[in-house]
Amino acid sequence: MLRARGVAVSMDGKGRCLDNIFVERLWRSVKYEEVYLHAYNDALEARQSIGRYFDFYDERRAHQALGYQTPGAFYRSQRKAAA
Repeated sequence: MLRARGVAVSMDGKGRCLDNIFVERLWRSVKYEEVYLHAYNDALEARQSIGRYFDFYDERRAHQALGYQTPGAFYRSQRKAAA
């Protein structure tokens, strides 16, 4: 079903370390820029604070790999270009 819609199942092949590099970088940023800097009182506070961080990461934090755009802006520009 994915291939029929032109979706690449894997970028580098099964078992390649580069398949996870983007997710690994995301979680490194979450840990070092949010989690390790705060002492949450409970799970609710952690969830809310990390949620705010993801909003910042997606909509306000420029990313060098995306030409200094935010992921949200980059995603929207790619959708427009594909339409």
